[in-house]
Amino acid sequence: MPQSSIGRLRLAGIVEAISFLVLLGIAMPLKYVWGEPLAVRIFGWIHGVLFILFCFALNGARTDHDWPITKSAKVFLAALLPFGPFVIDHGLKEEDASSPIG
Repeated sequence: MPQSSIGRLRLAGIVEAISFLVLLGIAMPLKYVWGEPLAVRIFGWIHGVLFILFCFALNGARTDHDWPITKSAKVFLAALLPFGPFVIDHGLKEEDASSPIG
């Protein structure tokens, strides 16, 4: 488990993004192509819980590092896009490495 709030945010973002891709790429086709809605119920619920955990991690990083609302909003909006957390991860990794705050 990462020790820094940005590290926890990065982990939550990557896990949440993977769950989103599984939901869109596997569960949705199972439901709408093959008529199997159970996968959407299961992965939709898992993705929802992971998204809420991501929001808590974002709030923790925002509070610890005094991020402006624009930066927090950018990270939040990235989480709404399928590959968004992967795109912003590099910048968060650099900030985490250079930050003296844990």
